[in-house]
Amino acid sequence: MEHITVLKKEAIDYLNIKPEGIYVDMTLGGGGHSEEILKKLTTGHLYAFDKDDFAISKAQARLSNYNNISYIRSDYRYIKSELEKLGVSKVDGVLYDLGVSSFQFDDIQRGFSYREDAILDMRMDKRNELTAKYIVNNYSKEELANIFFKYGDEKFSFKIAEKIISYRQSKEIFSTLELVDIIKSALPQKVLNQKGHPAKKVFQALRIEVNDELKSFEYSINDALDILNIGGRIAVITFQSLEDKICKSIFKDKSTIYYPPKLPIIIKEEPPYKLVLKQALIPSDEEIQNNNRAHSAKLRVIERER
Repeated sequence: MEHITVLKKEAIDYLNIKPEGIYVDMTLGGGGHSEEILKKLTTGHLYAFDKDDFAISKAQARLSNYNNISYIRSDYRYIKSELEKLGVSKVDGVLYDLGVSSFQFDDIQRGFSYREDAILDMRMDKRNELTAKYIVNNYSKEELANIFFKYGDEKFSFKIAEKIISYRQSKEIFSTLELVDIIKSALPQKVLNQKGHPAKKVFQALRIEVNDELKSFEYSINDALDILNIGGRIAVITFQSLEDKICKSIFKDKSTIYYPPKLPIIIKEEPPYKLVLKQALIPSDEEIQNNNRAHSAKLRVIERER
């Protein structure tokens, strides 16, 4: 399946790109957003992050006609240190397109999909040691239940964890479909009959744990805000509530001045950042119809004012 970039036009428009500016695509993926940024640059430069070798190779092929792009194979939590290596301390815009790219799901051997049989892996960066297979075979019942509930909002997290512990006492859990069967065995029939795949929440939770996605995003976006030039913007596209909650909270905190109660005088002070969008922007009905992956997407944008 070809990767279709979600909210591409909206995200690029709200970045308000200056032709001579310095921009960062924190989630290069297939290169869809990077290509649109590069089209608007003249003397400017784009720095593109991805920790997936395959994603970088695909994007390099797509963007081979551009010479004002630098590829950085790294977790985006290291935005400051990686850019400092290249002599960059300030940028004019940053873009995040979170989640997993379609080609990562479609590569069966990566172990992201609950519909195809493969080794339980789920690593976006193959250099990392932690895999989904290690987690399900070594984490305690309490640790598993906590992950499934916290990162997947799975109501039956404890029952699923119990089934996993019971199963692995006699046999190592090796493959994706093996885990799917274990998950199904822990769920009541009424849940199995509901719309949507019964393993979706657990697989999401495992993917987040394997790649430390939420902490990485939180570290990254705080550092990105620090290195943003005045007038620069950050645009974030999220696909699930946990990511969006982090983004919304940080953006609100950075764009709000908090005063102690019962101050004797009125202090007029503007926050250093402002929300470009008061509410998250969601895809149009047409985009959702053409790309089902877009249905949960939200775009939030913030600008530095001082």
